[in-house]
Amino acid sequence: MKIGAEHLAAVARALSVNGLILRGGFAFEAEENPPAAASGKPARSVALVGHAGAAQWPHFSKWLCRRDGQPENPLDTWSREVIGSVARQFAARAVFPSDRPYLPFQQWAARAERLKPSPLGILIHPEYGLWHAWRGALLFDEIIGFEPVGATAHPCDDCVEKPCLSACPVSAFSGNGYEVATCTRHVRGASGRNCREGGCLARKACPVGKSYQYASEVQAFHMAAFLDNHPVK
Repeated sequence: MKIGAEHLAAVARALSVNGLILRGGFAFEAEENPPAAASGKPARSVALVGHAGAAQWPHFSKWLCRRDGQPENPLDTWSREVIGSVARQFAARAVFPSDRPYLPFQQWAARAERLKPSPLGILIHPEYGLWHAWRGALLFDEIIGFEPVGATAHPCDDCVEKPCLSACPVSAFSGNGYEVATCTRHVRGASGRNCREGGCLARKACPVGKSYQYASEVQAFHMAAFLDNHPVK
């Protein structure tokens, strides 16, 4: 059985209620070894779920305000509830980037939308820039008729100055990769207040997708979560 455009449109409408969007997808090849779908059999297709900009934030904030206590990973918990509900509605299996063992979300995302990494290591979108994310994926027992995604120009190819690589006050990003310890020490310190409260300066320096840039409140939330996941050693 093949799922067509009408079915996908219904999935997209269900996700949009919470500010989420379908981020493309693909049918697995015969030689691949995909995870199981809802039936327990190997999935035939995967649809990526995420957001552009912070469209999900008002919905997440309202959900968080209604709770008696804050869960350890609130955005992950919200994503599991919302995407899991849509998965059950459409007989799919919901999976998430934090699932163990880890699933190849970055590979799936790059394949679904033909995206490539920026110099910061984050997959960059030609419209959204660095201001987007994937919150989960739906695994289907059927083949999905996704519209083919053509090759797009990599936004970084024509960016000569690469301001993202020079904006970090402690040069945590370079041609040699990302120095996580250098970054976290700075962000935790007195001189890291701008990064801690307003978001990563390197990410904000990218000229692509400025209209999708997260509000300071959203960036501070993600920075706090980043620090929680990278304790001082």
